[in-house]
Amino acid sequence: MQAGRIGPNAILQLADVLERRGEGELLSAVLAEAGVERPPSDAGMLPEGDCAAVHQALRRLSPRAEAVLEEAGRATGDYILTHRIPKLAQGALRALPGFLAAPVMTRAIARHSWTFAGTGAFRVEGGRPLVLSVARNPLVAGWRAEVPQCIWHVAVFRRLYGRLVWPEVRVTEVACCACGDAACRFEIAAA
Repeated sequence: MQAGRIGPNAILQLADVLERRGEGELLSAVLAEAGVERPPSDAGMLPEGDCAAVHQALRRLSPRAEAVLEEAGRATGDYILTHRIPKLAQGALRALPGFLAAPVMTRAIARHSWTFAGTGAFRVEGGRPLVLSVARNPLVAGWRAEVPQCIWHVAVFRRLYGRLVWPEVRVTEVACCACGDAACRFEIAAA
């Protein structure tokens, strides 16, 4: 793992969403505000500060930021399903009952948490409901808000667990570093 870096989908999918929505000018403004160049589609891991700057610039510049982050999270989940989880493994997870598939999926996410948590500390805190947390979440570092802000993470988890574990899944961020909490905490359960 390379410290201080996050997978490129934190920016790439957000940029693609804005372009699909016909909001190229907003994308240019977000990147300029963040002081970040658009990474190439084959980019490797990106500095977590760049990813955070892009997400936070979007929040400052667009009243539709939550919808864009939600769509970018879903697209990131789709990318992972298409390119990172073998089809055979996906079929096996879908064939298992949720109470067996969830721990398998969670272990896989924990092994690769550095791709979305960077230097943050990822933990599995509970099993029923499943609770995942990221202390010192770099994507909201320095951001202050009254309500949880990790819309992108929630959407990624919802897409992965919804497609592979529980078709009707509920993912809720119940604590957030941006709100002054020690960690961003995500509760995941069958709906």
